[in-house]
Order: sequence, then C-alpha cells, then structure tokens
Amino acid sequence: MERIKLDIWVGIFVILGITALFGLATKVGNLTSNNIKDTYFVYANFENIGGLKPRAAVKASGVVVGRVESIVFDTEAYHAVVKIKVDKRYIFPKDTFANIYTAGLLGEQYIGLEAGGDMKNLGDGDLISQTQDAVVLEKLISQFLYNKASEED
Repeated sequence: MERIKLDIWVGIFVILGITALFGLATKVGNLTSNNIKDTYFVYANFENIGGLKPRAAVKASGVVVGRVESIVFDTEAYHAVVKIKVDKRYIFPKDTFANIYTAGLLGEQYIGLEAGGDMKNLGDGDLISQTQDAVVLEKLISQFLYNKASEED
C-alpha cells in the first residue's frame, strides 16, 4: 500500500514537471502571446537577418507592437525581405528605423522599431527604408582577428 502511494506521488510530480516544461517552451517560443487582432503589414529589407525567424516579436520601446509574418530572399536584389505585421493601434512615421536586436541568454532575435519625425505615417504595404542588420558574432570575431593580424605585419 505504501509503495502505491509513493508511485502515485512520483507520477503527480512527473506530470507537473512535464507541464511546467511545456509551459516554458511555449513562452520561450512566442507561442502564447497573440493578442494582436487588427493589423497592417509593412516590409523591411535587410542584408543579414542573423537568426530572425517568423513569429519573432516586433517591439517599440520594449512593447510588443507586432510580429514577423514572413521572411523571403529577393533573388534580384540579393537581400532578405521581412514582412512585418503591426497592430493597428500603433502608428509609426514613414522614417521609422527597423533594427534587429538579440534578447536574452537564448539569443532570441527581434525587430526594434524606432520612430522618426516624419509627418506622414506608414500604411499597409509600405517599405521601411532605414534598417540595420543583425550583429553576427562570428563576423565580429573574424574582423577582430583580421585587424589584429594586419597590425602585426
């Protein structure tokens, strides 16, 4: 009888642990926060998107204002075209900057929007022309090593 009680308690703790891991995985994977209803789409071109993925957050001043809808490669201009879904509650000027940042220890990347000062606003289907690519750590290290090697010559 004692053995059965012990097995039941162990089973309960295992189920709670699996549930907690599942909840953590959905939180990290941006699968839980989807309260954006009415949206409009804008586009941004990047030379290097790093590890940016669809459904990544789009933030302005730390507030999630949208999500990355899709990422495609333009074979004519040779850059990544990112389709961004922005909540209609948030309006941005036409000269808004779109930067790719890395958040947290897991290296999750997101797009940060920094509003400009233009009097005209972005509309559905507009292009954000001012972008900054993702910082790729491997590229920075190789540039540093190259510069150090050239100094020694």
